[in-house]
Amino acid sequence: MELIQNPAPGSVLLKYTGDELEIRLESLPPCFDGVLRTNLRLATAIRTGIVKAVEEGKEPMGLWEDLPMQPDGEGKAVLRIRLNEPGVFEFKAYAINAKREIYWPDGYNVKIKVEPACLSGFNTIYNVFVRQFGANISGNASAMSEDCRRAATFLDAQGYTVIPPSGTFRNVLHKLDFIMGTLGFRFLMFLPIHPAPTVFGKMGRYGSPFAPLDFRAVDPALADLDHTSTPLEQFQKLADAIHARHGRVLIDLPLDHTGWASRLQNEHPEWFIRNADGTFASPGAWGVVWEDLCKLSFGDRALWKELADTLLFWCSHGVDGFRCDAGYMVPLNVWRYLTAKVRALYPDTVFLLEGLGGPWEQTHNLLQEGGMNWAYSESFQEFGFQGESAYLAKSIAASSSLGVLVNFAETHDNNRLAAKSPAWAYHRVASAALLSTAGAFAIANGVEWLATEKIDVHGAASLNWGAEENLVSLISRLNGLLREHPAFYANAQLSIPENASGEVVALWRRNGEAVCLVLVNPDFAASHEFSWTDEQALLGDQPFDLLTGRHRSLQRENDRAQLTLGPGEALCLDASPRFPACANEYPFHLLAQVTRAQLQSIGSPCDWRDWVNGSLLENALQWNLQPYELRRDAGRIFFLASA
Repeated sequence: MELIQNPAPGSVLLKYTGDELEIRLESLPPCFDGVLRTNLRLATAIRTGIVKAVEEGKEPMGLWEDLPMQPDGEGKAVLRIRLNEPGVFEFKAYAINAKREIYWPDGYNVKIKVEPACLSGFNTIYNVFVRQFGANISGNASAMSEDCRRAATFLDAQGYTVIPPSGTFRNVLHKLDFIMGTLGFRFLMFLPIHPAPTVFGKMGRYGSPFAPLDFRAVDPALADLDHTSTPLEQFQKLADAIHARHGRVLIDLPLDHTGWASRLQNEHPEWFIRNADGTFASPGAWGVVWEDLCKLSFGDRALWKELADTLLFWCSHGVDGFRCDAGYMVPLNVWRYLTAKVRALYPDTVFLLEGLGGPWEQTHNLLQEGGMNWAYSESFQEFGFQGESAYLAKSIAASSSLGVLVNFAETHDNNRLAAKSPAWAYHRVASAALLSTAGAFAIANGVEWLATEKIDVHGAASLNWGAEENLVSLISRLNGLLREHPAFYANAQLSIPENASGEVVALWRRNGEAVCLVLVNPDFAASHEFSWTDEQALLGDQPFDLLTGRHRSLQRENDRAQLTLGPGEALCLDASPRFPACANEYPFHLLAQVTRAQLQSIGSPCDWRDWVNGSLLENALQWNLQPYELRRDAGRIFFLASA
């Protein structure tokens, strides 16, 4: 018996809560019914089993349920499942008759990763290093005058510690209207905000934020001396201000290690790795050992619980997710526990894996089995047509199944793009955004101002803030596209043009009737012609470049189209003159996805304010939310399944 299942056995899928999944089984013989074996509706039980295995030593049992499929014509059965909870699940259909004879289609189970609805697009990230928002933010007011510099040098030689004032949370708060309004970013991701070594084991002028002394505290240097609020309360006010602008907060937690003399090291030295001579071991990568750090050992599950409580602490203080620094250095089973524990209370929490330097197999496993949502794309490390094209194909495949890879134009570890040239910065920023998946595009603070000083995490380099020459308009336009254009949503279909010729990185983006073609010439030394098969003439003869607002003429011959790109040129061609601008409102398509997810998962009257901003209620009620009927009564929403 050769059964046909769609999605095919062995497939790996990525969906979002609010989506509906259709599973079909065909070639059923007479008198056989279709049944789906799955754990898709058992997210809570799966998480509970993972947590109990760690905290109570009870190994989880296999969790499955069999769901009858509906006949759908002769020899066919179908089942449609509404996806209500985030997680990674499996399923496979089988045929069964009255004699309880069972037949399976050939192949492995289908794996499906279900992400929170709120991550289904416009996942733009602005990476904030709070320290840089101080006196040296513009570079025209040095963090230390020449007299101070000479004095500091003298005192350094005598063993004193000299630390200039730092940027603060309130400094960042005052820039939010620019970062989230003008530039249009949705996520703010903070480099570590914890207390750092300053009088011992200090690196550089300020100390390394990646040598945390207490995972559950904020560095007082990042707060203003204020007798009305604590440093932690000042961080919370910043988080509240971000949320008020419909944004989300990520913080960097380097859970693989602490700084020397941290709270954990003093209280639990047994949780740390020792070298053969008894000294504390330090982690490292790329041939560098970070001697100011002490590496944690994960053999004691009491440490796992401590770290889980730390993550929950930050979630309770307004944090929406975590950048997992060198996450591959933390064992997979630890991450499975941590993410399950957090999502039991905060199911939409984002875990962004920084897996740079680790093998791809570990990234794959952490995205699938470890509970990670996203991982760093390595596109910022690829240059030239061959490298960029090959990585784009890999990124599309991974982002459509394992988990979205976030395109960083520049990270805090790299030399500044603008240090090479403003044109190079423009090119790489545009490429990162236009070739992203689910709108997952990120920059380090200062990219918008063409900052050239490398972000030294031991110092406070200038952001070149307010520079006359900048990328503000470009980034605003890009974020507007990622926010509004359907071809940049998570459900868009991405494909590399067929039968194309020319050394140009190219990507079709389709979502229903919304279609655009991204073209990037990675060669700064020469122009390149690009031609492709375009039988349906999707872009017309005068497509509109969504970056510049100008029409471009295509040359056509039979079923092929051709265009010449100048050195380093990047285009986003659309047949329609869509020209979205950023707006500080919740993106409409995200609201629709969140609405569907909530209506599918809640079966009783629900206070709208529990899950979406009340000011958006009237717009939401104008939609056709079939199969639901909405009714209002005294500020509450009642919904019933339609007949």
